[in-house]
Amino acid sequence: MRTLGVLTALWLASWGSLGLAQQAQESCADCHEQAKQVQASAHAQVECAACHPKHEAYPHPAGIPKPGCASCHGSIAADHARSVHGRALRAGNTAAPTCTVCHGNAHELKPATAAEFRKAEPETCGMCHSHVADEFRGSVHGAAALRGITDAPVCTDCHGEHSILSPESAASPVSPSHIRETCGQCHGSVQLARRFGLSADRIISFDASFHGLAGKSGSQSVANCASCHGVHNILPSSDLRSSIHPKNLSATCGRCHPGAGRRFALGTTHQLEGRGEAAAVVWARYAYRILIPLTIGLMLLHNLGDWVRKLLARRFGPAAPQPRIWQPELRMHGFERLQHALLAVSFTLLIWSGFALKYPDQWWAWPLVHWEQYWPVRGTLHRTAAVVIMAVAVAHVTSLVVSRRLRSHWQTLWPQRSDVTEAVGVLLYNLGLSSRKPQVSAHSYVEKAEYWAVIWGTVIMAATGLLLWFNTLVLAWLPKSLLDLATVVHFYEAVLATLSIVVWHFYFVIFDPDVYPLETAFLTGYSVKPPRAETPMEMHAEEHAEREIRQ
Repeated sequence: MRTLGVLTALWLASWGSLGLAQQAQESCADCHEQAKQVQASAHAQVECAACHPKHEAYPHPAGIPKPGCASCHGSIAADHARSVHGRALRAGNTAAPTCTVCHGNAHELKPATAAEFRKAEPETCGMCHSHVADEFRGSVHGAAALRGITDAPVCTDCHGEHSILSPESAASPVSPSHIRETCGQCHGSVQLARRFGLSADRIISFDASFHGLAGKSGSQSVANCASCHGVHNILPSSDLRSSIHPKNLSATCGRCHPGAGRRFALGTTHQLEGRGEAAAVVWARYAYRILIPLTIGLMLLHNLGDWVRKLLARRFGPAAPQPRIWQPELRMHGFERLQHALLAVSFTLLIWSGFALKYPDQWWAWPLVHWEQYWPVRGTLHRTAAVVIMAVAVAHVTSLVVSRRLRSHWQTLWPQRSDVTEAVGVLLYNLGLSSRKPQVSAHSYVEKAEYWAVIWGTVIMAATGLLLWFNTLVLAWLPKSLLDLATVVHFYEAVLATLSIVVWHFYFVIFDPDVYPLETAFLTGYSVKPPRAETPMEMHAEEHAEREIRQ
């Protein structure tokens, strides 16, 4: 009851104060026309005495200063003081807009949220920015605003209201770093997209593109919404005057990519997976989405079965025989170890910087993205590592041509028909589908699969990477769909390569019980495990472990 009483008292007090304000205005209206005008303005609930002190004296005293707008609107006045308009006023520009220039006389000003006020904004701003206002009125936004559509953006929706800053200012909503968020207020809204029949995927598709990813990580020079669509003269793509009309795309994109689209039409720019993509792009994505789980899945089954069998053989098998004296096997010559070191370092940097380009928000990308505003660390590091890995590939081929010793060693990695038989037999044995493990060659399918996967991956990644690197040349001479295909293949091939290294290579050089904790051939040249052919005692230990499991 007490709460109800308090609320009732507050309600009565508010109505009482409003009544007093109306009575005071009505009294002033007997002599002053402004008192009638203010009743229809945004100041309708403000008493005349709030701005006109000593009004009760008659005749009214002359020369009494009236309070400024800042006395009631302090935060707004502070925003205006920081804006380009406020700084211009302080610099002595008497033509710079003040509160009354934009809002009108204090007795007649309309609420800023009123449809009438928003519709008049282009004319208001056009008093100083006539050329810009003319462009805006002819744009798709200006035409909608003139029709009275209150959701259509006007000047203040993009530039701000009182704290208007120069586009060159990093804090401005129309600066390159914020233009995506500003446009996204409308074009990222599903509700507005449905109401006006707009495409709801424009922000999403931009974020997934090269331009969006680069802008997200702080690049100030990459193309943003305004770079392609224009600033105040934005027109629909169906308009021949539009910068994004198919006939004008070559010139628009050509500002950053000279010659783009001069031989082939550029086609769709905002693309999402499966929507408007070339058939080759769609099929490549589907192929990798089948290939990657299948390949990595088989690797996991193979290695997990191998690890479990070796672990059980050590746990349940007979005591290990006395170590045999065996001649260490030379696995890698000195030049091969150097190639391996360069390959390992460059591959690691490629993976880190490449996925940091794709996923700049992840914690592991922060050390690279942190410096992006000063220097393009990720792109520079990625391209440098790519050059190193391509140089290693050239050095490898050259060494095979000029060195008979290296060529002879390399021949042990040439695929044989027996490799397939060995791989299938070992997989079946590791999965428990075969009772006897087949004999495996010294350089078996394990090493050959790794080697030829590196060859295949290097060729694919280098080819697609060069297309993406020299994208301006590609856009000038080849269809844009080729870049889209290169983007898909480059990404999924990187995923496949990374998972293969982790699941396949790391197992055989680290987690394999025969070499754990590390196969040191890449350091010393010699393997830590005996020759691949197993002794009868080793095979007997595995058979004994199987009998223990069955029992």
